[in-house]
Amino acid sequence: MRFSASLHFISLAASSFAAELAPDPRYIFENPPVSAAGYHIPTSYKSAVLGRRILALTPLGTPATVFPDSPGSRQPASIAGMPHGLLEYVADCEDEGNPTFLAINVESTFRNVQAGSNISLAQRWTPPYPPAKRIRSTFFDWVFGRAEAPDHDVPYSAVNLPRYSLLGYIEKIDSASTEALSSCFLSKHPDAKFWLPGSQVHESHFVRLVVTQIYWIGGFGDRAFIGWIPIDEWKNVTRKEWEAVRLPGEEKDWDEGTIDL
Repeated sequence: MRFSASLHFISLAASSFAAELAPDPRYIFENPPVSAAGYHIPTSYKSAVLGRRILALTPLGTPATVFPDSPGSRQPASIAGMPHGLLEYVADCEDEGNPTFLAINVESTFRNVQAGSNISLAQRWTPPYPPAKRIRSTFFDWVFGRAEAPDHDVPYSAVNLPRYSLLGYIEKIDSASTEALSSCFLSKHPDAKFWLPGSQVHESHFVRLVVTQIYWIGGFGDRAFIGWIPIDEWKNVTRKEWEAVRLPGEEKDWDEGTIDL
């Protein structure tokens, strides 16, 4: 009898847990008003503002290109047409939503671009502080109030945080801007001084990724915008706007279960 009562309690608790964490699936397409109780999905424009802040604060990203149909003599023939992504230094030096790269001519990424490849850039937000309160990962954690173990390799839920892919093409920046770009780029990447244009180590030049499309994942789909951000919204975000917002984990003692984007 006691066992049956316990099962009944667990069943009721499970129903309550599911109701709390999983609203009607149609909810994620409705974007209810701010005054509505429970979850609220941000607009694409607010997501654009957050994305522009990520671009301004995130010095690393992974550009992806495609190997040409006729690879060079030092490359395997089998890589023709295959995608290729490698970590790269990034800076937001023009404040127009177009990332700045220091393109080194021998790099495979920019060799692919020279051969005609378009390019995308993936970046994600990495919070400087771990959350004070974690998302509970199991039903029993929720029922019995068990906290997450503090020794996770990644001390936050990475898929609950915003990230994006910027798609477009590479455009060389006029050499007249080299001095200003060098100052901006070195403020993010001091070690890049060895590869600046005119270096004896590598032939290089500054380029911009001219963004034409933005695919955004703000986090979990029941509370974050997921989809394509219109290019005019991305371009129209002002410095004042992105400086006024805060991303999850920019400040201490945040709760990753109640992220308000």
